Amino acid sequence: MTTPPVPHNEPRHVDEREVPTTALPTGGAHDYGAVPAAAAAPPTTTSGGTDPRARLRAVRAEVAKAVVGQDPAVTGLVIAMLAGGHVLLEGVPGVAKTLLVRSLATSLDVDTKRLQFTPDLMPGDVTGSLIYDARTAEFSFREGPVFTNLLLADEINRTPPKTQAALLEAMEEHQVSVDGDPRALPDPFMVVATQNPVEYEGTYPLPEAQLDRFLLKLILPLPERGEEIEVLSRHSTGFNPRDLPGAGLQAVASPGDLATAREQVRTVDASSEVLAYIVDLVRATRTSPSVSLGVSPRGATALLATAKAWAWLSGRGFVTPDDVKALALPTLRHRIQLRAEAELEGVSTESVINGALRSVPVPR
Repeated sequence: MTTPPVPHNEPRHVDEREVPTTALPTGGAHDYGAVPAAAAAPPTTTSGGTDPRARLRAVRAEVAKAVVGQDPAVTGLVIAMLAGGHVLLEGVPGVAKTLLVRSLATSLDVDTKRLQFTPDLMPGDVTGSLIYDARTAEFSFREGPVFTNLLLADEINRTPPKTQAALLEAMEEHQVSVDGDPRALPDPFMVVATQNPVEYEGTYPLPEAQLDRFLLKLILPLPERGEEIEVLSRHSTGFNPRDLPGAGLQAVASPGDLATAREQVRTVDASSEVLAYIVDLVRATRTSPSVSLGVSPRGATALLATAKAWAWLSGRGFVTPDDVKALALPTLRHRIQLRAEAELEGVSTESVINGALRSVPVPR
């Protein structure tokens, strides 16, 4: 049976101030705009557990051995790796951002490095630089921390725009230029950048063009009471966040699994009705009276990429509207600029996206 096309009528108006945005759902794909915590059912394997889908889904359980209560963020990071994108993490200090990235790298058996961004950080501190060797009277290249598989760019908004731009080239081109010479970065390569939502003094806010380069923006909330008790319980019994093997973490997937998975994700089908639904959603953000800059076409392609990755991770070879809804909020929230008067009225980018999800007709 052929799915009827999406109606092209204008979406109905939704008062964006009335859309609740404080809670971030952590359930399945029907939680509109939330990164789903896990797929609804395990995929079928045909090769004794060697299916890359099963291995990548096992990453979530493995990371949970070290990180408590951040399952949606783990799922979002896996989706970003499958789609070949980068992630912006926002959360107050102490919610395990660094531990999350290190645990993910361990479970995927990839190299990781951490770079603390500061106001005096130079581009060469990120990309690397030429070092003069007096013994040979020649210059040699010393690689910067960007030469890794999983780079944690901590507090990226504390460094000047020139240094941010150096990282931007690496994110976009998967290479860096040193003295005019391009140097390829390892594959896979993903940047996980963090920023603090409560400290603004001494920061350099990321411009819209750079924010648009991040595939997802994930919010790491403070743990629930029970989760916080679990954190203390683990530490009281000797858990050492610097000794992940001691906590039982091991590699459950490999770079080869990730490469195979990416090839399979590319084959996931998206019907013309789903494509039209994505376009109508992003266009609804542009026509919102609260928005001065809506989601760009790059945002639409990003939403398609994340929806395909989630569909594949869920064991399907096609994208559904629920996949689009599940990834809309983390994929689009950082691609919208609000009018000043709308912010004063309490409108948020999340409420704009939720308003679009409620008003745009869903294909059946």
